[in-house]
Amino acid sequence: MAIGVIDKGAAGTDALAELKELLRTAGVATAGELVQARAEPDPDRYLGRGKLAELREQIRRDGANLVACDDELAPRQERNLEAALDVPVIDRTAIILDIFADHAHSAEGKLQVELAQLEYNLARMRGLWTHLERLGAGRIDGGIGTRGPGESQIETDRRLARDRITTLRRRLGRVERNRGVQRARRESSAVPAVALAGYTNAGKSTLLNALTGAGVGVGERLFHTLDPTTRAYEHHGRRFVVTDTVGFIRKLPHQLVEAFKATLEETRLADLIVHVVDGSEPEQVRVEAIAAVDSVLEEIGAGERPRLLVYNKLDLLDADQRRDLLVGAGDAVGVSAATGEGLELLRDRIEAGFLETLREVELLVPYSEGGMLSEIHELAGELDRTERGDGVLVKARIPATFAHRFERFSVNGTRTVE
Repeated sequence: MAIGVIDKGAAGTDALAELKELLRTAGVATAGELVQARAEPDPDRYLGRGKLAELREQIRRDGANLVACDDELAPRQERNLEAALDVPVIDRTAIILDIFADHAHSAEGKLQVELAQLEYNLARMRGLWTHLERLGAGRIDGGIGTRGPGESQIETDRRLARDRITTLRRRLGRVERNRGVQRARRESSAVPAVALAGYTNAGKSTLLNALTGAGVGVGERLFHTLDPTTRAYEHHGRRFVVTDTVGFIRKLPHQLVEAFKATLEETRLADLIVHVVDGSEPEQVRVEAIAAVDSVLEEIGAGERPRLLVYNKLDLLDADQRRDLLVGAGDAVGVSAATGEGLELLRDRIEAGFLETLREVELLVPYSEGGMLSEIHELAGELDRTERGDGVLVKARIPATFAHRFERFSVNGTRTVE
């Protein structure tokens, strides 16, 4: 049984569509659903008393054996709902964590999921030992306020969980450092870095395959890709690296954002973020998906990075739908990763986005600095060079972040390429 609380202004929409898709991905069939329109969830029971009674009756009628909530529940809300409904209750975060645990295959992905699960469960250990806590109150040597065996068990479990969290963070820190070394190597070679970001199931992995021939597995289910994949391709003689990471979702649990920080770092430090949107979805769904991705990008510190909006899955639209999608879309690009339509334009736009970050330099490099001349050539690709008696006069366009290396050779300073 899927339940949720929505704002009164959202009435009439399929408010639980995403929750039901999450349940389907987790292998759970939805027997029914119930939505309450109110300003915010009840702090004790999530639903109001009247809706709670209605939900009990619907559970009995539909034969549901589990209640799934579209928000993250406080431990108190979860306990009170289970007591009132007499069936297990899970929240949105628990469902997403379960899906992540099923889809994580790399060692890094498994560490990240375990960390998120432990942090989520740490606050929920209180209710697991209430049957032992009651023993403490009835003992001859102690009563209310004394330390019973239940409390000792809670403390033991919490200590073990905290120790494991510390270990996982330490191991993920090593992973983050290793990823930083790999990233530094890419940066030193001035290879433009592109990150694919977008709502889960928008077709990012298919687009990565189409751009680079990566051969990454794809699937029609949420969070199919958890482990980051970086591949390279060449366009007009310049090499680009593209990274596909975990998809975003509305109300993405903070535990996951924190646990996948090392993975999401690839997005934050990219030269260009390609925001992939499922163009075949209804307009309202697209708008909400874009807003959800923008929110997560802000949370991870990538809100100011250069961004290119890409509408994918054009092959699922007819001519009128394509026109409605792209007219007024500004600089957005329409593509079909499945058929290859629009990919050449996308490569051009990615290149143009990178070229906007280049600076034009005019340098006089002495013949004794042959190594620097090779580095400039590697950074700029094509360059204009003139042999002179006092050295090589070079006119080139290089990434702005590398311009400071060559300031001592500058003839007329540097300026941004128009």
